[in-house]
Amino acid sequence: MAQTKQCMTMTLLALVPMMAAASEAPRSDYPIKQVPFTDVRPSDCFWAPRIETNRAVTIPHAFKKCEQTGRISNFAVAAGTQQGKHQGYYFNDSDVYKIIEGAAYSLANHPDPQLETYVDGVIDTIGAAQWEDGYLFTYYSIPSKQPEKRWTDMSLHELYCAGHMYEGAVAYYQATGKRKFLDIAERNAAYICDTFGPDKKRDVPGHQEIEIGLVKLYRLTGKEKYLATAKFFLDERGHAHGRRLGGQYNQDHIPVIEQSEAVGHAVRAAYMYSAMADVAALTGAADYRSALERIWQNVVGRKMYITGGIGSRGGGEGFGQDYELPNTVAYCETCAAIANAMWNHRMFLLSGDAKYMDVVERVIYNGFLSGVSLDGDKFFYPNPLEVHSGRARSAWFDCACCPSNIVRFIPSIPGYAYAYKEGPRSAGSRNGIYVNLFIEGEAKISSANGPIRIKQETRYPWDGKVKITVEPTEPGEPFSIWVRIPGWARNMPVPSDLYSYIDKISEEPVLKVNGRQEPLVLNNGFAQINRKWQAGDTIELDLPMPVRRVVALSMVADNRGRVALQRGPIVFCGEHADNKDGEVLNLYIPDDTPLHAEYQQDLLKGVTTIAAQAIATKRQLDGTIVPTEKRDFVAVPYYAWAHRGAGPMTVWMAREPARTKPSPAPTLAHTSRITVSGGGAVSALTDQLEPSSSIDHSNPFFHWWPRKGTTEWIQLDFKNTEKISQVTVYWFDDTGIGECRLPKSWRLLYREGRTSASPALSLSNGSVEPQWKAVDPLIAGQPFGVEKDKFNEVTYEPVSTDAVRFEIQLAENFSAGIHELSIK
Repeated sequence: MAQTKQCMTMTLLALVPMMAAASEAPRSDYPIKQVPFTDVRPSDCFWAPRIETNRAVTIPHAFKKCEQTGRISNFAVAAGTQQGKHQGYYFNDSDVYKIIEGAAYSLANHPDPQLETYVDGVIDTIGAAQWEDGYLFTYYSIPSKQPEKRWTDMSLHELYCAGHMYEGAVAYYQATGKRKFLDIAERNAAYICDTFGPDKKRDVPGHQEIEIGLVKLYRLTGKEKYLATAKFFLDERGHAHGRRLGGQYNQDHIPVIEQSEAVGHAVRAAYMYSAMADVAALTGAADYRSALERIWQNVVGRKMYITGGIGSRGGGEGFGQDYELPNTVAYCETCAAIANAMWNHRMFLLSGDAKYMDVVERVIYNGFLSGVSLDGDKFFYPNPLEVHSGRARSAWFDCACCPSNIVRFIPSIPGYAYAYKEGPRSAGSRNGIYVNLFIEGEAKISSANGPIRIKQETRYPWDGKVKITVEPTEPGEPFSIWVRIPGWARNMPVPSDLYSYIDKISEEPVLKVNGRQEPLVLNNGFAQINRKWQAGDTIELDLPMPVRRVVALSMVADNRGRVALQRGPIVFCGEHADNKDGEVLNLYIPDDTPLHAEYQQDLLKGVTTIAAQAIATKRQLDGTIVPTEKRDFVAVPYYAWAHRGAGPMTVWMAREPARTKPSPAPTLAHTSRITVSGGGAVSALTDQLEPSSSIDHSNPFFHWWPRKGTTEWIQLDFKNTEKISQVTVYWFDDTGIGECRLPKSWRLLYREGRTSASPALSLSNGSVEPQWKAVDPLIAGQPFGVEKDKFNEVTYEPVSTDAVRFEIQLAENFSAGIHELSIK
């Protein structure tokens, strides 16, 4: 279906970033230079509206939330101009800095006097909170300055906050030319450089970030101490030097140049890898590059989700073991997706290899973009790949690192689209322009041949046709244009064997120059076209976009027998809103089922959907899973899920009945009316999804948290009087993660002398009312089991009844939960 082009063309004023006078230009740097986002003007229907939404909605929303939650007033209290206590987390300063950075990026392309005046006022408040020696951290400034606490606990993010301050200050100076925030940042950086170093205090940040900020200050000012201190913080990791190492959690277990595996907190890790790439570019540190390539192979080959998300574990917000990529409990923090894109972009600038931009593209269209709502005012912190009962984005979080990171990342995305490599004109084919992302609009690119304008016309990511018009402003020597041919168009969904397509397509991308087809010869994933370019020359690229079935290596346990759907760079999901009875988890799509793509302008602000015939499944009373009926199935882009109410969603669809989560069998427990003393997710009690262990979070479970140490109950009212003689309970226990433990004890009661129409009666102070009787285990002394990782079965003399009640005594100071129960 042809798309009706109904998008607003954004008019972005391309500004060359202002540069401070540098004491010395970097001696070395990335061999490939990024084209600043200020020189790229998107006018497409995909990114341009999102950048505008970020400007008009997300930035004001984020500043308002910072006001409401005390993040801005913390600076005023620290300055002594306002009374109060410190509000929120110790690292809340960083959110203000990141939002200022995002506001600066917006101002660079869209002058807004009102926004600029507001930010100037916030900066005034920040400056008033700075100490005389340059230190700035509101947590240790309220209720008064506490110099004795500085640097006593490196996990409290003093240096992390400073790094985000530096990034925001550089961005605001480059956007407005105003030095006040930059001066605040430089005073702080000078103090930190004087405090830390080989012959000074030897310690490392609890959360990496300052290294990136120091590099940005170095690039702007040329002051070597900033680069030296950034490298010091990186090199110091893994070396005790009189301190206790932080371990794998913050990548402080071994020296960075010896690391080969991504471990610990995912955001910390990817920020560190980004900083290592910066320092490697600026210093020529080959050992950094070697370590980064080893770690990258580990991530892309064993620890990255099909969405580009990283960090599978909620506990520690970090990487799991190799191939530990669960879907329901996938953490995939939005900040980690952003950090993954930042790192991969830097790896491209170091190498010129398109495989890194393939990862960037996968992240920005999928794992990152799901983190923000289409309207720009609600956010996801984790981004799971499967949910059973739905999830909703939030307007804000107590820990708001993700919303504030989104604010600064979205306006920077155009800066990932192009890059250039330049030397003397005689360098010929070694000079030129990289086209990394396909975004309709115009760019102005500096080169050894003078300024060059590039215009893209495309409906990407919905259509694979791209037309690039080249406009040199003056005649010059030949140079190259490298056009990325995405891995997904070359039968490689990711640059490793972690994921692959079920089928290989023979249709190849077509490249034309001035209407004439050219052979597609690739170098590091790019088609290189070298010629003496004339104004009006065109490059046309046609990337076939069939719907592809993606499978994972068998080592990824959750994805065995399952398939993900992808078209172009977009990963799709099945969601309740588009499918019969709101069901998707009980469906499977046979491998030979045709898949059809259709663009729908009025759905989710314009998306392509995928349609197919799926087959529903149901569990039988004997436990077998059988197909029941064919159903029309629709999938939407993963980034757009959770905009139409709560319900199931999955990225990985079953390929066979055994890999579905079938509709439950009509067992006695499942057909009963269930009431409880409290808690939620009652349906989980009888969904017949067997957990792998008591701590399993991948299937729904019932719990009473936050109630602790109390007597609770679950009552099942049958439709008719039944003769029963056995119950089983599988307990939930999240020791090490939460506050649910095995209960102290439990027993089973049955009702005598009443009908199922009678109302359920409550227990008073734990006593049993006359019509309830406790069952007697058939085996004398048989316990009502409270063991982990198994079904606890109790057999008793048969009784006839129309209702049973499980009475559970929670352990002191703990809650409890149940995965599954059954009655026979």
